[in-house]
Amino acid sequence: MKKLFPIMAFVAVALASLIMAGFAYFATQEAARIKFSATADDALNRIESRVDLHLSLLRSTQALFDARNGNISSSEFKSFFDALDVDGNFAGLRGIGFLKMVKAGDEAVAERIIRRDHGFDRAIFPASNTPWRAPVVLFEPLDPASQKAIGYDMMSDPMRRAAIEKAAADDEQHASGLTMLGEETGADQAYAGFIVFVRLNVRTAPDSIEASGKTATGFLFASFRAQQLFQAALRREPLLPVNIEVYDGAPEAGRLLFRSETPPASGLGNRLVAARTVTVAGREWTILFRPTSAFTPPSSRAIPVMLGLFGLLLAGAIALIARYQERAYDAVSLLHETSEMNLVEKDLMLQEMKHRIKNSITRVLAIARQTAAGSSGIDEFSESFSARLQAMAASQDMLTRSRWQKADLGDLLRIELSQAFGKELPDGLLTGPQVLLDEKTTQALGLTFHELATNALKYGDANAVGRLKVGWRVDGRGGTRKLVLNWRESGQTKLAAPSKVGFGTKLIDMNITRELHGTISRDFQSDGLKVTIDIPLAG
Repeated sequence: MKKLFPIMAFVAVALASLIMAGFAYFATQEAARIKFSATADDALNRIESRVDLHLSLLRSTQALFDARNGNISSSEFKSFFDALDVDGNFAGLRGIGFLKMVKAGDEAVAERIIRRDHGFDRAIFPASNTPWRAPVVLFEPLDPASQKAIGYDMMSDPMRRAAIEKAAADDEQHASGLTMLGEETGADQAYAGFIVFVRLNVRTAPDSIEASGKTATGFLFASFRAQQLFQAALRREPLLPVNIEVYDGAPEAGRLLFRSETPPASGLGNRLVAARTVTVAGREWTILFRPTSAFTPPSSRAIPVMLGLFGLLLAGAIALIARYQERAYDAVSLLHETSEMNLVEKDLMLQEMKHRIKNSITRVLAIARQTAAGSSGIDEFSESFSARLQAMAASQDMLTRSRWQKADLGDLLRIELSQAFGKELPDGLLTGPQVLLDEKTTQALGLTFHELATNALKYGDANAVGRLKVGWRVDGRGGTRKLVLNWRESGQTKLAAPSKVGFGTKLIDMNITRELHGTISRDFQSDGLKVTIDIPLAG
């Protein structure tokens, strides 16, 4: 069984390390998903804000017509539209127009309005067998291409008729489905887009649609080019690393309103897909968000790999140590034949070494695991992990020089502060009597002083050590003695307690409260931090 122990130790530690690396990998994947979900929500807010801005323009036009009871001439409508600076403020808007509602057979009413406002004769088109007609009588901007749309009956198109009928039932805006703008007039180039309709009510309107107790003489509408609208929404700085697909309803073929020009990142774009639904003028859209190559996950995949490699190396080291322990046990057995006294002495030494090695390995594993969990990259992990190992090594070195008996508190503070602030420490920095510490207290306080010094350097300036004071005293006698240490930082401005507790703070609290059974208090004053540590001393 003894010969199998190194192999069993290697397998156990390696398995635990690989499991830890696996958890770290899944944590990085979840962090990437959460980050991209927030990016998708940002993009969705931009789209919704842009669409709301455009629909507010239609509401403003409706207010103008309501104020004039629907009596707006083409010149007045053009003046109103020109003042909006549509090209500069409403990218993606093809135009705004007015549909005159007439019964089938009364098309001459609309044709007279067209002749009066535009100065040319235009028959209502195309032919339709619907009981109501809704021809375009006003439209801006009225360029040569859009002039062809004057007289076009939107009730003749099923997609637009469905939206008009919904708008006739209430005073809300209603959007059509995916529409190819320009096809109705035979334009050279058609654009994918949609149209939003809203009912225009008048106080008296004989022979018109009756809807919910109000009379409607026609409908205002705004047509939008989807490509330009969504590009304008997403062009705002900072640019978002997302590929977007917008569908009218379910994400199916033939319903695509818009697709980003930047393709999704290969591999990552298939794993991170965020779907959102949004209602625009009573019409539901589905938006799919995928990351592009510009998207960077918050955590590097190298961290789980490094944790796995570190665990394997640690498992090998433990197996090697176990092998050396096995050989040491054999050597002790041989020495037992020579001298019983030497056997007892060697056995005690081996047990002490085993205990210290296990304690050191346990502490190193805990520090490595917690440092990795709080690090954003392999460089930060390496720097923090190395600094904490050096703090442990300094404490071990002091104990080694004293043959693991006692270590002086003042010397321990000088060593740990010199590692953080440099070899030259100012006079008057440390004040207190000589206090000899045992092995456990030395190791725990060594790491505590390292974390406090690192935080002082991190949140202070280059002269942080010049404004640091550390003093201590011993209260009580015999078995009731206790060490009271005051760590005082000054010279900072607007210092406040952190909103999140980091690993360094957790490590300090664990050392003081669990390892040494003491207490620690922090006072975040306006000009600096005051820390009071109170621990019992061995008799």
